[in-house]
Amino acid sequence: MRRRLPAIGAALAGMALAVGTATAAAEEGPETRPLQEPAFDFNTGDTVATGLTIPWGLGFLPDGSGIVAERNSGDVLRIGTDADPVVLGNLEVVGGTSQFDERGLLGLAVSPTFTTDGWVYAYVSTAEDNRVVRFTLDTFDPEPVVTGIPSALNHNGGRLAFGPDGKLYITTGDANNTANAQDLDSLGGKILRVNADGSVPEDNPIEGSLVYTWGNRNVQGLSWDADGGLYFSELGQNTWDELNYAEPGANYGWPEVEGTGGAPEFVDPLVTWTTAEASPSGAEVVGDTMYVAALRGQRLWTVPVAGGEAGEPVAVLESELGRIRTVELGPDGWLWVTTSNGGGQDKVVRYRPIGG
Repeated sequence: MRRRLPAIGAALAGMALAVGTATAAAEEGPETRPLQEPAFDFNTGDTVATGLTIPWGLGFLPDGSGIVAERNSGDVLRIGTDADPVVLGNLEVVGGTSQFDERGLLGLAVSPTFTTDGWVYAYVSTAEDNRVVRFTLDTFDPEPVVTGIPSALNHNGGRLAFGPDGKLYITTGDANNTANAQDLDSLGGKILRVNADGSVPEDNPIEGSLVYTWGNRNVQGLSWDADGGLYFSELGQNTWDELNYAEPGANYGWPEVEGTGGAPEFVDPLVTWTTAEASPSGAEVVGDTMYVAALRGQRLWTVPVAGGEAGEPVAVLESELGRIRTVELGPDGWLWVTTSNGGGQDKVVRYRPIGG
């Protein structure tokens, strides 16, 4: 169990911040105090793109423009502050058969060596599985990277991100089969760590395995702090959603535990929310604050984090955008978020940095 950081007042003049009822884990030890002053002005957002339907993955190209993935259509669009969205191409996916079908084109990640290799990575649902593919924007000819990730209408995970170590991290869900999470031979209910070509890194915590963490239900957000620590958001079942700190090779307890269980063989979450407050998806650490997108909660949670510990969450944008799916720091220094309301009503909004 990790100890709790003290809550720090987060209000700035003109900013209405709602303190949530979330809880943080506690443990004895010396206190450290992360920064908890909001880094972005959430009073007025700058709308970058409108008329989208469930934009899921979001990445940025070296020229500063964004690319966004529409879950149901499989379209990848270029977005920017000075032009309307443009469809660059399409990846064939299955999904979108009903409002409860969460399959499709999910996470995107731009290769850290894009200027030389041109690769974009995507998490896609097929008739057989979920898989990670890579393609170039001029051909849209997907090359498999990781296949065989369990797929179902729900609990598909789907977030992709390159870590500071240059490895690709992949979040997966239990695919509505809770046994997957505790099965080290299954790629479901895990965070996976792979080389850019999909091979197993030699320094992975479990020799010969892509598994980085296990015992996860449905992870959809992950981000690193300045010291290289990995935090991730996880959707719970009916009671508790979670913010966790990733320990290589660790078991996070699902389905034996939802929320804080205290069992020594499982890692407890840093923060828990009721599912009505959160249903967390994308996440991004900026400075000493983690921003967590909430779907059912229809807000953006800000959580002070430092050294694998967390303080009291504070909510912003509550009920202002509807369901929030993804949050990413743009190369312009603004915080970009995507909504997930469906019906062609979704948009991408960015928020300027305080003092910027």
